Amino acid sequence: MKSKYNFHFAIFISLLLLCSCKNDMNSPEYDPANPGLADVVPVPCDDPPLRNWVLNQYFSWGKDATLIATSAELTMDQLALLYTLYYEINPSNQSFGPEGEYTVQIKAGFQDLKRFWDIDSDCIFLVATHGSMLQDRSKVFKMYKTNGASDAKANKYADSVANLFQIYPQLLNGNHPAFTFNQLATPDTILAGIGPIPPKIIIGDGVLQGFESLGLGDFAPHAILAHEFGHHIQYDLGILVKGMERGKELIPKTARRIELMADAYAAYYLFHPEGAAMGEESLQHYRNVFFNLGDCLFEDNSHHGTPSQRIAAFEWGYRLAKEPNGKGHILPSLELAKLFDAELEKILK
Repeated sequence: MKSKYNFHFAIFISLLLLCSCKNDMNSPEYDPANPGLADVVPVPCDDPPLRNWVLNQYFSWGKDATLIATSAELTMDQLALLYTLYYEINPSNQSFGPEGEYTVQIKAGFQDLKRFWDIDSDCIFLVATHGSMLQDRSKVFKMYKTNGASDAKANKYADSVANLFQIYPQLLNGNHPAFTFNQLATPDTILAGIGPIPPKIIIGDGVLQGFESLGLGDFAPHAILAHEFGHHIQYDLGILVKGMERGKELIPKTARRIELMADAYAAYYLFHPEGAAMGEESLQHYRNVFFNLGDCLFEDNSHHGTPSQRIAAFEWGYRLAKEPNGKGHILPSLELAKLFDAELEKILK
């Protein structure tokens, strides 16, 4: 199940090869000599509750349904995310959460993040992934066509999806959270056969449901959004692009740096007096959110950092936001990135 848990990041990495981001000559770039990118001996690491939760979601389908739905032929657990990535271009008509329960919080947070940070963010689309997409046969057919199927095969697969919902009611007609357990930030991109895709932040219902199950539903939406916005800061500064140009593909330690830096950006915004200005009573809840975003996949090219490293990056950003001499002053995003890289080795340990 490892590949399912990190599928959103695999798409995110592949898009980096195609993006047309600004490439600032002064931006921090991937440097193999940077001690913060040195290999770190893995410490004892246990999967956080959120990872166990999503694995249990797949297990709840039963072996037969899981094998069919996640097969290379149908890839049902990827269709909703990919449809949102490829074709969702109406940011004004978005709701977040299965019942739209997070819509106000997320949209308000997005506007505030755009105010707070110093990048040009007016072109970023904030969109949601809903499992209900799988109930729309025309959209399912379109996705299989986009993925290269003939009309005959696309019709066959679309019928198979509809039939599986009848055979396996535990799939909840596509509304099962395993179909939408994802969140990601993508740059402005041109994909063959699809055309230009604007920069996006995508948040799936499933990941919001996962955090709700852990009692973190009041905190995770804002934290996830702030983290993904952090990736758009990295696009704007050219951090991701330069890393890819030198290394050609991300490896665990460079992927980890990117994710932990986005955590630091998120924490800085969440607790800065001029940002979301979250109170101290919420600190432990946000720590728990970032803890649950960690993984123990040390050798995986999409390694996000361990749960303890995610907390360390978050706490670094939090402390920076709370510095007495920083009140009323917002650090430029480039300066924060440089400060983070200078402390990365300590954060990793």
